Amino acid sequence: MIVLKSRAEIEKMAVAGKMVAEILAGLREMVAPGVTLIELDAFAERETLKRKAKPAFKGYSGFPFSLCCSVNEQVVHGFATNRVLVPGDIVSLDFGVVYGGFYGDSAITVPVGKVSETAERLMKVTEESLYRAIDCTDVSHRLSDISHAVQSHVEPRGFSVVRDFVGHGIGKELHEGPQIPNFGVPGKGPRLKVGMVLAIEPMINEKGYDVRVLADGWTAVTADGGLSAHFEHTVAITDNGPLILSKI
Repeated sequence: MIVLKSRAEIEKMAVAGKMVAEILAGLREMVAPGVTLIELDAFAERETLKRKAKPAFKGYSGFPFSLCCSVNEQVVHGFATNRVLVPGDIVSLDFGVVYGGFYGDSAITVPVGKVSETAERLMKVTEESLYRAIDCTDVSHRLSDISHAVQSHVEPRGFSVVRDFVGHGIGKELHEGPQIPNFGVPGKGPRLKVGMVLAIEPMINEKGYDVRVLADGWTAVTADGGLSAHFEHTVAITDNGPLILSKI
């Protein structure tokens, strides 16, 4: 079921989304060689509680951390361990909060020091694909137009679109309908409507799109060991087009 939000509800979601954006901006500044993933997680949780909000992911279906930290070949849902970041790593930071009864959710991928040209290009293309998808998030489009916007930007540039994980509706629940794949033909699915709020999140691999989940039951990695990047925004459909809620 797709739950449409009122203007007042979208305004509440924008407050949660801004918190997420502020905390991710702080995390981006923290990322450097020598920093551990658990330090990033502690910062995210501390900043969330300071804002009288709740970390969205901690305890969600048993997930043990506030922040998803996915390094290099890790695609999503990586654990915030004592792993030390080293030059050349890329780290995807996926984060959400609950505030005023509504969720905010966003993700960025950040280089650690100087990274390879391939890693730079992967991050650039992934982020570009997110904004191309957001450009399709209005009442003139159908749901699969968002999916197609990602795939049609990524694949001609030599990268692949993860099939196993998708974007989603968001609101009073972290995961609401509809599911939003990052691949597909255009012109399919429900017509987009004012009041929809969508978490659009391309997950793009350097090589093949196949993934596997590690023994921890959460961390997804590329099957071939290639790099992966992830960017996400929470976006509301308004009378004036898409409104990014997860920004400062």
